[in-house]
Parts: sequence; C-alpha cells; structure tokens
Amino acid sequence: MTTWPRHWPALMVLLLALAAALPLLAPTASRADGTARHVEWPTQWDGRALRPLAMSEVEQRFAARFPGAIARFSDGERVIVLRRVEQPTRMLHPAADCFRGLGYRIERAGLERDAQQRLWRCFDAVSADGRRLRVRERIEAPDGASFIDPSSWFWAAALGQSAGPWQAITVVEAL
Repeated sequence: MTTWPRHWPALMVLLLALAAALPLLAPTASRADGTARHVEWPTQWDGRALRPLAMSEVEQRFAARFPGAIARFSDGERVIVLRRVEQPTRMLHPAADCFRGLGYRIERAGLERDAQQRLWRCFDAVSADGRRLRVRERIEAPDGASFIDPSSWFWAAALGQSAGPWQAITVVEAL
C-alpha cells in the first residue's frame, strides 16, 4: 500500500512555501565596482525646495545593501526620505517597522489623501518622552500607479504587474 496520498498535503504546503520564497532568492542587483549608482533626485517637493541631509552610519550601511538608492532631504519643515527601488525587494518595509524599532509607539494609523489627492498610509509616531511625529508613505511607479504599503507593491512588482524603477516616499513632520 502506497503512502503517497497521505503525504500529498505536506508536499503541497512545501511547494507553496517554495513558490512564495522564490522572489526572495533572486540575486540583489549591484554594480560590479561596488560604487553607488547616481540618481538624479528632485530639487523640490510639493513646490518647496529640498535640501539634502546626511545619513547616519546605520542608514549608510543599510543603503549600501539596498537594491537602488536612498537619500534624505528637508524642505525646512519636514524630512523627506526618497528611495529609488530597482527591483522587488523585502528590504523595502513599512516605516512603522522602523519607528517601532527605534522605540516609538504607533498611533492613529490609517489612510489619507493630500491636497493633490494622492493616497498615503499615515501614522503618528510617539517617542518615550512624548514627542509626536506624523509619518506618511507611498510608493510610486513610473506608469503613475501607486501603492500604500510595501507588501502590495512587492507582490505586484515580483509578479510583473508593475515595472520599475519605483520611488518610495516617506514624509516625516513634527506635530
């Protein structure tokens, strides 16, 4: 008597897990000489001039492995983090994860439209000493499509339903 029918469900679970992991096994794009790719970053955001900000050592180490490029800016009132993403990657994760990792409490999470009617995922990040920040994020594709969370972007990109390079935008302002 064969045991094949009894093991069929386990085999299917294993095959589904492997299929889900395939995009994660793809090699990361990098330049052969190890140097950063030049990106022409915008000089304005929502009509306000952008001033480049230095990245911390931790941010620089993360950016060195990121499949694309990362830059931080200020418009005088807000910090704007722009990430050019060259390929589907799990290194693009929700900003709330970063803020939680830094010890912030996340409150008032939801979706909002801005004055240009762009949809953003938003939340308040509250530090241990009570300082409040409003954080907005979205991902934009060259064809005008947009995503409000990295997971929906990742699967659309990994399945070929969205072509890059994409721009992930995170805007942080003090409340």
